[in-house]
Amino acid sequence: MTRSYPPFLVTLLFLFTSSLFAQHTVKGKLVTETNEPVAFANVVLLNAEDSTSVYKGTISEDNGEFFLEENAANDYLLKVSFVGYEEFLQQISVRSDKKLGKITLKESASNLEEVTINARKPKITRSIDRITFDVENSTLSSGNSWDILRQTPGVIMSQGQLRVRNSNVTVYINDRKVQLTEDELQTLLQSYSAENIKSVEVITNPPARYEAEGGAILNINTTSAISPGYKGSLEGAYTQGIVPKYQLGTSHYWKGDKLNVFANYTFSPRKEIKRDDSYINFSPNQEGGQRWESDFERITRSQAHNANVIMDYDFDEKNKLSFSSNFLYSPDKTFDNSVRTDVAAMGNTAFSNFTTDSDVSTDDSNIALDLTYTHSLDNGGNISAGAHYTKFDQERDQRVATEYFSGNGEVVNDITFNTEAIQNINIFTAQIDLSTSLGETSFESGLKLSSIDSESGIDFFDAESLEDLYDNLSDEFHYDEKVYAVYASASRDWEKWSVQGGLRGEYTDLLGMSFSTDQLNSQEYFELFPTAYLQYRASDNHSFTLDYSRRIERPRYASLNPFRYFLNENDFNAGNPNLRAAISNNYNLNYTLLGQYFFDVYYRDNGRSPASLAFQDNQNLTIRRLQANLLESKSYGLDILHGRSITGWWYAQLYASLFHEENTFLAVESNNAEVTNEIDAVFGQLYNSFTLSKDGTFSGNLSFTYVSDYISGSYNFDPFSTLSLGFRKTLWNNRAELSLNINDIFNNTNTRLTSQYLNQDNSFFAREEMRYVRVGFKYNFGNFRLKDNQRSIDAAERDRL
Repeated sequence: MTRSYPPFLVTLLFLFTSSLFAQHTVKGKLVTETNEPVAFANVVLLNAEDSTSVYKGTISEDNGEFFLEENAANDYLLKVSFVGYEEFLQQISVRSDKKLGKITLKESASNLEEVTINARKPKITRSIDRITFDVENSTLSSGNSWDILRQTPGVIMSQGQLRVRNSNVTVYINDRKVQLTEDELQTLLQSYSAENIKSVEVITNPPARYEAEGGAILNINTTSAISPGYKGSLEGAYTQGIVPKYQLGTSHYWKGDKLNVFANYTFSPRKEIKRDDSYINFSPNQEGGQRWESDFERITRSQAHNANVIMDYDFDEKNKLSFSSNFLYSPDKTFDNSVRTDVAAMGNTAFSNFTTDSDVSTDDSNIALDLTYTHSLDNGGNISAGAHYTKFDQERDQRVATEYFSGNGEVVNDITFNTEAIQNINIFTAQIDLSTSLGETSFESGLKLSSIDSESGIDFFDAESLEDLYDNLSDEFHYDEKVYAVYASASRDWEKWSVQGGLRGEYTDLLGMSFSTDQLNSQEYFELFPTAYLQYRASDNHSFTLDYSRRIERPRYASLNPFRYFLNENDFNAGNPNLRAAISNNYNLNYTLLGQYFFDVYYRDNGRSPASLAFQDNQNLTIRRLQANLLESKSYGLDILHGRSITGWWYAQLYASLFHEENTFLAVESNNAEVTNEIDAVFGQLYNSFTLSKDGTFSGNLSFTYVSDYISGSYNFDPFSTLSLGFRKTLWNNRAELSLNINDIFNNTNTRLTSQYLNQDNSFFAREEMRYVRVGFKYNFGNFRLKDNQRSIDAAERDRL
């Protein structure tokens, strides 16, 4: 398949690379008279001719180093200023990359006037096994953690999911897994302030210390506590989409000499509207074929409560005990679904229609507890032991009522049924990890046990009308899984070479039982998951990295559950207790130029990965979405990433990807034929941040994302794009913050999905509330400049809920 890529991507890429070899970098390090690094000092290049107009500026890093990049060859005046130190001036001539070495700042004998500290720009670095997106104290340090992930290079928001290279991602916080349902994960991250984030790591091929389950990892590193004291905050947000939404929250943190306590609570009452239009062509090429066109509306009402309590106790410098808890409670969450379907012959002459009202009510609760003990070793390593427990409970009631009308509007039939369903999941994990050094070699190893017990049940009432079509509607399903894991990895650096290798072994024992169908799924298997990384740094300007990993994708618990959930009697979702885990092999070659241009070539064989596939039955006029293993799934592509300061107040970052995706599956309604769905596509992501005031208290950002094509199972996505704009203003010496965000300005994020092959022809256009305006206000009290101990709950299997 040949595609023409949008001219704007080609133009942007050209603009970002055209002056590559004509510009130079100025480097240096700021230290005090006692050789201590000076962080967050202003570093400015002034035009030498008038010594007043600013050419470019930055601030120094935590270690005192500063980098002024993409400088044209010229003469400049370097100016360094920081509160409490004398101003430093030096004339420099830039004709090539300039290394200034250490610059010593002298303490001022008297108090200087307040010096403006500009927000630093996000920074991208590449290490042997990951890309790090450093956002601490940057123009991105506003909003919440969810906003940061959406702006992270290479992350696509698709149908409400975060994806990297068209695969689901696993979110970690401080190397601890956040194991929640997708909706709960979004609620949790929206309650975490972005100002507490140090960096986000994108790990496409995770090393052996991470779970072998899942695809790419997004690891959020938060800042750490620096001094005793108390701080707190109150914040709220108003969001106007189709209907208004609210969020209120409060956070409190106290640090003593030995005990740190963090508590957070967020309340999010929401009303959301989702509208779809869809069509199904049943037997379009045969006599008697029909076309069904449906208009769907879902109104969701929820009142989610999210609470976190985190405590750290330092016995001494080497021994620490940490306790974490997370509680999510969403009572009486309702889904009011209404559908009108017009039925016509293929000549589009309407002769009947039917309407369906489907009301669903759920009560969800999810509590997670985590306890970890850490002992620091003399060589800088540590040994830790931890345990985790999760309890997830859901109750769901549904009522479905359908009325069928003739062409003249008379009721010719009606069908009504009710369901009651429950699901209870208990997860327990225990693990021990060792990190140490053996000479010049870093070494890690560990053991882990995971135990999952899930019980589900569904009862159908007044469903006699369904029994002619479907058997064994009421059911009870039990699932028990145990995973035993062991891993070891080692790494070593030389002057030009770095190598890292690891091996993880996982033994899985699972049993699934459907009582009404007597379906028994029993599996025992042992798999090895090697990882390998090799990096060669030819010079300061050129480095190459080659890496490989083998991973596993286990089905989510809901996908194994065989229960059927009906939109109406002709449209339902169903799980599959016979799903199998899938093994993937991932290869990546990276070239880094000048430490800031990143080129990645990748190939990923996902094997028989689980997927949701939709099939229409042209004889019985039904459509069902089933969980099934693909026969084959693979992708490959080229990713390009670069960020630069256009001026001292404007930073831009471009991520572009040219990729190929293909899925092969069994068409169960087409004589079990093998069908391959494949695309060649481009993904572009442009992020801009602006410092809009001299004192740095007013900033803005503008982001644009474009995807030319996308696939999911048998469905193809039409092109879609998102343009978003945000502003942030800090008040009262950073004690308060006012923010405004406008998402999806042109309402182009939602797109049509179409499945057309053999005897299948169906499509839907889901219109969610992606375009909205959000106004937020946050007020800090206490010693609000403290850094807290925010982190996630560690639970190895919670993301499969």
